[in-house]
Amino acid sequence: MSKPGRHCNLIWLLTVLFVCVTAGHAQGQAAAAAAGDACLAFKKGMSLGNSLARTRTKLQAGGTLVIVALGSSSTTGFGLLNSGGAFPDIMENISDNVARLDTDVLRYKPDLVVWQLGSNDAVWRGIADNAKESLTGAVKRLKAVNADVVLVDLQYAPLVLLTSRHDRMEKIIAEVAREQNVGQFSRFTLMKRAIEGGVSGLVGWDGLHKTAEGHRCVGVALGQMIDAAAR
Repeated sequence: MSKPGRHCNLIWLLTVLFVCVTAGHAQGQAAAAAAGDACLAFKKGMSLGNSLARTRTKLQAGGTLVIVALGSSSTTGFGLLNSGGAFPDIMENISDNVARLDTDVLRYKPDLVVWQLGSNDAVWRGIADNAKESLTGAVKRLKAVNADVVLVDLQYAPLVLLTSRHDRMEKIIAEVAREQNVGQFSRFTLMKRAIEGGVSGLVGWDGLHKTAEGHRCVGVALGQMIDAAAR
């Protein structure tokens, strides 16, 4: 069994990947922590659904774990305390992400790929007829280099819920994760549970992107589930 300290480091690293927030004033940080912690209470019973064999092996051997986070504006922390524009300047869908595999993912020889996808397809671009086939092919390429894969589904937000496309996209992601035996982090379910349970402030002013509180909840929950799947 790997040392507890390594798993703590893994949780910290995944939190950093998804909580790309510049330093704010103390009150804002305290509010983010409070709402984020309240949100985390709703992850009970959730898991990635599959083990992460390569991640486990690397951690147990004490080696360096190479994690690549693939996605678009939410992955980079759009809407937080940075100098970004008034709307996403990166609005990529599945086909755009697939096109980036060689340059932005495979060249780093990842042990673990955390792929956030689907929201832009559901909200902006529409879902391509071959979306499932495209995603399946990309996941197979990642598995071919022995990388563990975690698919992160849509955020639960007003713009995502405007049309029924989010239902189809959620189904595609779940089916690919199940058929390819890779992990799935249901960001949609976690946020839905929390918001319906009375937690506020997880979604920002634009009705789409997560706030610091939302990023904290998703980042910590994801890190904890990866930790559990790698044991």
